[in-house]
Amino acid sequence: MLAGGMRQLNELMRQDPVLRTLDQMWNANPFRDIVPVDWAEVARALRSVWLRRLARPASLAAATAELNASLLRSAFEIWNEAGRRWWEGTSATRPGASSDKRFVAPEWDNNPVYRVLKETYLLASDWLLRQNRAEDLDEKERLRLDFHLRQFVDAMSPTLLLASNPAALRRAMETGGASLSAGLRNLQEDLKAGRLSMTDLSAFAPGRNLALSPGKIVLRNNLIELIQYAPVTPEVHATPILIVPPWINKFYILDMQPKSSMVRYLVGQGFTVFLISWKNPDAAMEDIGIEDYMDLGPLAASDAIREIAGSPTLNVMGYCIGGTLLAMTLAWLAARGDARFNAATFMVSLQDFSRVGDTAVFMDEPAVDLVEQQMMERGYLDSREMSNMFNLLRSNDLIWSNVVNNYLMGEKPPAFDLLYWNSDGTRMCRAAHAWYLRNTYVENNLIEPGKVALEGERLDLGRIALDTYAVGAEKDHIVPWDAAWRITRLVGGKVRYVLASSGHIAGIINPPGGKGSYWTNDAAPPPLTPVAWLKGATKHDGSWWTDWATWLSARSGARVRPPPLGSAAHPPLQDAPGSYVLER
Repeated sequence: MLAGGMRQLNELMRQDPVLRTLDQMWNANPFRDIVPVDWAEVARALRSVWLRRLARPASLAAATAELNASLLRSAFEIWNEAGRRWWEGTSATRPGASSDKRFVAPEWDNNPVYRVLKETYLLASDWLLRQNRAEDLDEKERLRLDFHLRQFVDAMSPTLLLASNPAALRRAMETGGASLSAGLRNLQEDLKAGRLSMTDLSAFAPGRNLALSPGKIVLRNNLIELIQYAPVTPEVHATPILIVPPWINKFYILDMQPKSSMVRYLVGQGFTVFLISWKNPDAAMEDIGIEDYMDLGPLAASDAIREIAGSPTLNVMGYCIGGTLLAMTLAWLAARGDARFNAATFMVSLQDFSRVGDTAVFMDEPAVDLVEQQMMERGYLDSREMSNMFNLLRSNDLIWSNVVNNYLMGEKPPAFDLLYWNSDGTRMCRAAHAWYLRNTYVENNLIEPGKVALEGERLDLGRIALDTYAVGAEKDHIVPWDAAWRITRLVGGKVRYVLASSGHIAGIINPPGGKGSYWTNDAAPPPLTPVAWLKGATKHDGSWWTDWATWLSARSGARVRPPPLGSAAHPPLQDAPGSYVLER
């Protein structure tokens, strides 16, 4: 009864006119483009936790007493240590750099005032977050509350105020206040641009110092440019490979700097590499649907590749939601008996959306309704909406650290290629994105045979009989590694699953020679659960790229002379990286 009552209360709070007004006012505020925190949802989360605790007064009293005792004990120990140092005439010695990047300034450890402030904030933050974990909540509701409580906790950090940030105060005194003037200018520039600056956008550009692997555009249609990369070895594998990147980002995450370029690595291993570069859609493309993405994307690209390379089959790799599109395409081809693809690779890709990581907070029914409304008004989903969502998942690293650097310290953001790519987003076609959200995050239709139909064919992932290589990332907050593992139970072919260290990007863009590691499990029969898979897995030092290259080589045919760049039917149109990647 209590649980049912609390659900009704939460629903009433979601309909609260005061909170709705607060939400509308904040969304109309230009500061929301810089700090995209949903303060109405934060207020709902705080009220929900408070009301739940009021329903259990004894528990609330005990928890409050515990917090007060911890605060008093921490303050007493800090001031006692400071008094002892003063009495002994010894200077403060910093015990070591804080693991929390927000508190690296020496004053946070050596000055008792700042140290008490830091410890009070950390203890209170931990206490608040724990108040929501002891309740018997629905998992989705728990995730939503935890997320918004975390946003509140991060936003309340003392490092975000000039008066309580010792590094910013020291900087202001050293520069005679010039840092504060520079910070104000940075804020004005960001408000004018409608975004929070995370990197020096003038320091990079695809084709200038990013996406440098040589190649040609050999196909262009309304949705893609197809890049064929130039060979660097005298012989190549007979079976080429097509890469299908996500259409929510620019492709060059796979071809950043030469030392970290997956494209360059594959070409160096003797593979003929083709890669899709998606067009950045505008309002005129609002009616482009998911079937168009399949037809004009992997199907059109594979037709051109087979003609250029003179190969009846090709291998294919899908990254993130590019892998979701690839799975649908392979199921559609299987239904038609089309065997153009020989082997498939899925990198941090979801097919089963029952577990979607931290993004679940943004993918419930009301959130999807809001996205659909925005797309109806504009004809597309603005890339800043997607960027804000992913930035909030790591708000301390991607939002608040830049607020401190840009506005309190008065510094220009540094030149960082990965953050440039992160800021170089793409818009979403209304029809395709609405279909995608409904059929994946909301309804999870892909895992039900026959539930999804494309161009008259009912999709069944179990009919995909290709050899498959799948990669998950250990610390991925977008595609949990055990969710990426689910493909081993969904498709009909033999699957080699590999778990990479690190997260959604760093786990994938991890060339040989780096610090990464990976896990494999060659047990036969394959484990039936991700827990069993991990328990029997073997850890390997180094990059999983070498393991993938070995697997891919065995499925790419004999070595032959490289095919020409383009053909009579598909002549080279432009040098790589092409024109679509430059569209803003």
